[in-house]
Amino acid sequence: MFASLVERPQAATAKIKARKRRTILIIDDDEVLSDVLSRRLQQQEFDTVTADSGQCGLARARTAQPSLILLDLHLPDTDGISICEQLVDDPATCSIPVIILTGMERPDILRRCRAAGCHYFLRKPYDPNALLILIRQAIQDTNGSNDYGT
Repeated sequence: MFASLVERPQAATAKIKARKRRTILIIDDDEVLSDVLSRRLQQQEFDTVTADSGQCGLARARTAQPSLILLDLHLPDTDGISICEQLVDDPATCSIPVIILTGMERPDILRRCRAAGCHYFLRKPYDPNALLILIRQAIQDTNGSNDYGT
């Protein structure tokens, strides 16, 4: 009887830890940036999925159902703003928060990204700690709890 009591809390703890791990989809054609970002996020107990084009990113968002999407604006097949709009318009992905990471300097870009439905916007190069804070905040805002992958 004592052994079964000891095993149950361990099993419950394992299930809780498994539930807390979140997946982040990185849509960016810069392979080096995606790889570095993916490794950093995995160190913070996130799972990651990557896509190097807008259409691949849309498909992976639908199949992986990530907790959050990091989206570049400059993609080889389309622009990130139209991808963000498609994500927001699709019932399968509309509840996934989007953070846009871009090096674009156009004066209207922030307004256009917000109008497309992004939750947060960061210019490249960005502070990795600031990005992590925004990721956790966006997931918390979307899920209504502080269970965001750590």
